[in-house]
Amino acid sequence: MPYVTADDGAQIHYLDWDGGGSPVLLSHGWPLNADAWEAAALFLSHHGHRVIAHDRRGHGRSSRTWGGNEMDTYADDLACLLDTLDLEGVALVGHSTGGGEVAHYLARHGGARVAKLVLVSAVPPLMVQGDDNPHGVPIDVFDGIRAGVEHDRSQLYRDLADGPFFGNNRNGDVSQGIRDAFWLQSMAAGAHNAYECVAAFSATDFRPDLAKIAVPTLVIHGDDDQIVPFDVSGRLSAEQISGATLLIYEGGAHGLPDTEPARLHRDILAFIES
Repeated sequence: MPYVTADDGAQIHYLDWDGGGSPVLLSHGWPLNADAWEAAALFLSHHGHRVIAHDRRGHGRSSRTWGGNEMDTYADDLACLLDTLDLEGVALVGHSTGGGEVAHYLARHGGARVAKLVLVSAVPPLMVQGDDNPHGVPIDVFDGIRAGVEHDRSQLYRDLADGPFFGNNRNGDVSQGIRDAFWLQSMAAGAHNAYECVAAFSATDFRPDLAKIAVPTLVIHGDDDQIVPFDVSGRLSAEQISGATLLIYEGGAHGLPDTEPARLHRDILAFIES
């Protein structure tokens, strides 16, 4: 399996579907890995794009480092991957935590290699509630996730898959296979890494990052996202990124790559080829 080596020696695993055309980098959500994007990767590569998807450190097949489970290091790992593969004119696509990762990469490393940005159900600008973010998600929610990781992460991941992640508690139409895949990928993340990543996706303030984004950006968000609420994230990101285009999926849940793959694939392809 291919890896790149980060500055601290961590091995970052990636998958490469080389459809021969312009590159697309897919960044996954918590606590998943590159396999979460496999349907999109197949679609985009079959439509002539080279598609790269990596396992964030601590997730999937990448190194389970004790440190570095925060956005600065995630962005640096992404820079290592893009630089090692020498990708130019890449479209960055990030789902959930991955949306924070790609936005932070742009702010921290610049956009010389980047042509476009797509944020899907993404965590920016800032999830956790605070004095300057009164409409955010209360810290108790994230403390509860951390407690679940500590005490019974297997059941936590089952509960997320069977309930709010895919909106399965609303209509119950997400297949058992999709839910099982979520659990399997989640269990492949290190417990310590998954625990620390909760702070990375919930408490990182991406507002300064969004102000620096100068590439064409598409924000896609479901208005029934129970994990990363639309009014906390997608709506505000679209307002704070200069010139961003916003697509709202009516009734859309958080796990759009699995709940609405056909529509999502078409929308991403149309944007990156426009």
